[in-house]
Amino acid sequence: MRAIIEPPPEAGEPLAPLWKRLAWFGGLSLTGALSCAVIAYALKSLLR
Repeated sequence: MRAIIEPPPEAGEPLAPLWKRLAWFGGLSLTGALSCAVIAYALKSLLR
């Protein structure tokens, strides 16, 4: 069975390409901001 969580990279292993790392960063930050906004609007609607 394949491991679901990958271990950290080895010391001599090259990094992933910059575009891929930036895409992950952008995707995670956008997802976090959107989920925060959805939760905020949901809580705001409960107060009305």
